Amino acid sequence: METADCVVIGAGVVGLATARALARKGREVLILESEDAFGTATSSRNSEVIHAGIFYTHGSLKERLCIEGRDKLYAFCDAYGVTYKRTTKLVYATDDSQLEGLKNLQAHANNSGVYMTWMSRADVKRIEPNLECAAALHSPLTGIVDSHAYMLALLGDAEANGAAIAYNSPVTGGRGEDDGVVLDVGGDAGMSLKARTVVNCAGLGAQPLSRTITGIKPGSVPPQHYAKGNYFYLSGKPPFTRLIYPLPGHASLGLHYTLDLAGQGRFGPDLEWTDKIDYHVDESREASFYDAIRKYWPDLPDGALRPGYSGIRPKIQGPGDKSKDFVIQGPAETGVNGFIALYGIESPGLTSSIAIADAVADRVP
Repeated sequence: METADCVVIGAGVVGLATARALARKGREVLILESEDAFGTATSSRNSEVIHAGIFYTHGSLKERLCIEGRDKLYAFCDAYGVTYKRTTKLVYATDDSQLEGLKNLQAHANNSGVYMTWMSRADVKRIEPNLECAAALHSPLTGIVDSHAYMLALLGDAEANGAAIAYNSPVTGGRGEDDGVVLDVGGDAGMSLKARTVVNCAGLGAQPLSRTITGIKPGSVPPQHYAKGNYFYLSGKPPFTRLIYPLPGHASLGLHYTLDLAGQGRFGPDLEWTDKIDYHVDESREASFYDAIRKYWPDLPDGALRPGYSGIRPKIQGPGDKSKDFVIQGPAETGVNGFIALYGIESPGLTSSIAIADAVADRVP
């Protein structure tokens, strides 16, 4: 049987950040990734937005780790040469009926220490003439980042501090023991591997993976729901110079406008509950995109949208449920000595990744 000090399962953005945090603490770290590259799922199928931290429940992990992670992410990008842009963001009210909701969001953000400026319709027209709205809030701390370059930098720094990564190495099961966790690792070089500490950062696969570990406390693994988000690209000149968001909905932040670092405009994600991992973009959803976008950009031309890509959020809330927080369980919660599990790490997981990693590293003796 092979042995290891720390094993991080999953090489998405949170897994890579966690491996880096542990390696920088002097731990010997092995990353196990089932695919043949890092960040192939949720981490590379999102809006690449650096969130300011305005939408989340007061006192929640999402709020605290987003605000902390935002500042750490900007600092990391500066230190490691990762490309990003502070685009800023407008959150708009479509009409007067939404003004009270916009005021409540401003008060909520201010109470979190994330201040937003109220802008009248005339104020908005001066900076975004194509945006039709009754009013908007301006978020100066929002940005976008090259997520692939960010993950590459995380991996590079983890490796510089002694971490190693093994691709095509799915974890197929395991068991808890008094002094650590034994993992069954598949792939071409299948083996049994015993580690003092194991961190489950498997994202969409986190719950199924934990259920294969003998000794996990019954009921400790939360439910899992797949929330698919589709994106459509915009052909032609971008209508806006910054991110444009509606007031957030119950289970998502709504169909918003973002742009990538090359200036390509895109709309999404929408919300499509599904029971399988399937990244095909259904072109029939295009009609609902036109309807939603024309509420704030009436001049969207016919034929301007084309299917882009999709991602799947690893939610622990289902349709109609109240919003759920990030879940970070230590050995006391999982019931397995040395086993740490992360569940429901959806948005703002990218923004929060370094802060999440530091929170995990603080739990490892």
